[in-house]
Amino acid sequence: MIEELRRTVCRLHTELVRYGLVVWTAGNVSGRVPGEDLFVIKPSGVSYDDLTPESIVVCDLDGHLVEGDLAPSSDTAAHAYVYRHMPEVNGVVHTHSTYASAWAARGEAIPCVLTAMADEFGGEIPVGPFALIGNDDIGKGIVETLTGHRSRAVLMQNHGVFTIGESPKAAVKAAVMCEDVARTVHISRQLGEPLPIASGDVDSLYDRYQNVYGQRSHL
Repeated sequence: MIEELRRTVCRLHTELVRYGLVVWTAGNVSGRVPGEDLFVIKPSGVSYDDLTPESIVVCDLDGHLVEGDLAPSSDTAAHAYVYRHMPEVNGVVHTHSTYASAWAARGEAIPCVLTAMADEFGGEIPVGPFALIGNDDIGKGIVETLTGHRSRAVLMQNHGVFTIGESPKAAVKAAVMCEDVARTVHISRQLGEPLPIASGDVDSLYDRYQNVYGQRSHL
């Protein structure tokens, strides 16, 4: 199971590159090991071109290295904190994607002015507090900001994006969508003030996308 998750998480890092969400060695994807107090995550400072399933490291929920020859990501403490305090989360992603990070640099939430935002995030994408890397502070900010919020993304002030999901793939999708709407809303504001979507319509759009959209099993 761990080896399969390592392969999945390694492959998902290519999506960050494909969608232009990362530069150099920044950014990371992690995934919770089902049924275990463990997660897998990208090693620190390793090029995306050099990532292999074997290089993805295994950590416990305190962020300590359990398996692997490389040091885990510098964001491991934040991922670990999320997994400890949000048991429904099975994937976490961090990027410094350009447009979303620009909103984070302003400390400004992205308002829900697009149906795609209502679909994926159920409202605005909120801003979390400024926090330094290396301890639980970023993780605490993520959890405090997203608890009780429908958004799967948070803009950590002066830093970048963290996204969560029921799987690593879902967290990557949220990161891709976050950057997409951050770019579109930014462009819209160059033309004038975007029009808000009524809260009742946001609720309807979110419910439909989460529960009706796409293929459903008929079994």
